Amino acid sequence: MSDEEREELNFVLQARREKLEQLLAEGHQPFAYSFEASHSAAAALGLIGDDAEAGGVSLAGRVVAWRSHGKTTFAHLADSSGRIQLYFKKDELGDERYSLLAHLDLGDIIGVKGSLFRTRTGEVTVRVETIDLLAKSLRPLPFGKEEELNGEVIRHSGFSDPEQRYRQRYADLAVHSEVRAIFRGRSAMITSMRRFLDGRGFLEVETPVLQPLYGGAAARPFTTLHNALDMPLYLRIADELYLKRLVVGGLDRVYEIGHDFRNEGIDRTHNPEFTMLEFYQAYADYEEMMTTVEQLLAEASAVVAAIPGLKDNVPRLRTPFKRVEWVPALNAALGLDAMSLGAKDLVALATRTGVENAERLSRPKLLDEIFQSFVESKLIEPTFVKDYPVELSPLAKPKRGDGGAGLTERFELFVNGKEVANAFSELNDPIDQRKRFEAQAKLRAAGDLEATGIDEDYLRAMEYGMPPMAGVGIGVDRLYMYLTGSQSIRDVILFPVMRPE
Repeated sequence: MSDEEREELNFVLQARREKLEQLLAEGHQPFAYSFEASHSAAAALGLIGDDAEAGGVSLAGRVVAWRSHGKTTFAHLADSSGRIQLYFKKDELGDERYSLLAHLDLGDIIGVKGSLFRTRTGEVTVRVETIDLLAKSLRPLPFGKEEELNGEVIRHSGFSDPEQRYRQRYADLAVHSEVRAIFRGRSAMITSMRRFLDGRGFLEVETPVLQPLYGGAAARPFTTLHNALDMPLYLRIADELYLKRLVVGGLDRVYEIGHDFRNEGIDRTHNPEFTMLEFYQAYADYEEMMTTVEQLLAEASAVVAAIPGLKDNVPRLRTPFKRVEWVPALNAALGLDAMSLGAKDLVALATRTGVENAERLSRPKLLDEIFQSFVESKLIEPTFVKDYPVELSPLAKPKRGDGGAGLTERFELFVNGKEVANAFSELNDPIDQRKRFEAQAKLRAAGDLEATGIDEDYLRAMEYGMPPMAGVGIGVDRLYMYLTGSQSIRDVILFPVMRPE
């Protein structure tokens, strides 16, 4: 913000506070307790039909446009449903009520009562009979300007800096109806996921966010200290291990939609706090889960497409999705047998693809980075990649009939070059699981901060007998990015993590 802009803002802030003092001096209450609105703006617009006039309504919302002509004033009031024109006439309101208008500004929240009529241009309008100031706006919202060009209304945003819009999401929502549509769509998508799983007999549950051990993914955790117990705790990086404990306990189909936390970098597709859907089904395998994921995503996309303002951007998901195998896909991209490469060759290859400090990474991490660069980033249409190497999948069952190739029954779903879903035929052999935990513990001891340790309580649960099952994790934020064509994960999270101002 320039010095001139800052000076102008300071002048406006002062002017609005002076209006507040005048209101108080005249006995007005500038911050009301409540107001009973009979209709939304959209509902009021639908009442009048083809008639010239209609009955009375009471509406509440924010003043977003203002045109005063002495003894008459036109304004537009906006609420969560839309906007409607208001008409104030001094002869009908009386001097005292009409004088209140002189103290109003754009952004003020008001309540009005009156009858509906159509102006000569056909616009549905409220002929205001009473007006109440509900909240005085002491800071101007960054409303844009509108102009009509070739019959089309073009809006120039007054709030175009993306970083400020993320920081001040409340202002972003207040002035951009399309942003409100984005988050209505997100809520509708999550509701559709719940409805889909509920309809298939899944039980929604809640598992701990604060955990004594972290696991279920390869990621660095956030660490905190519980003062009363004098013990470290971790914000969960995944819901997986607790949900699978519940399947051991006899809850055959469970799911959770919640926040996970990973102490990693922030970029276009990563936020340290993010939303995951995880669901587990006893007696199913990863092949069945592919079909389930396709159906779930197809329903979710249809729901999002039905949200006004989003339909044109939502891709039509054609099922079944393409399927490729991990090792053959990487071998084809490299033109060689990737799994036969030694440590030095993997480091050299990863370095050439831009991986920093490749020599410090474990073999599984190197393979993952190379796959991301050569295969994953090229998968634009929804594609299942299946049958991952065991060293990349410590919680998945060995692939049936792989002849000792060291593969697992795991798939990931990629769209626009990014992972959206991850799923396994879950490992239910506690002896095999202990060996894999021990391998992870060695990687962690060698400096791999994303490797997990040995979860003895989880192993104990498995020893009671864990039924065969399949599990799926879906990144809600990334999925919604894809469905809305959003370029940054911050566009689909109401309050993303930001550096301090």
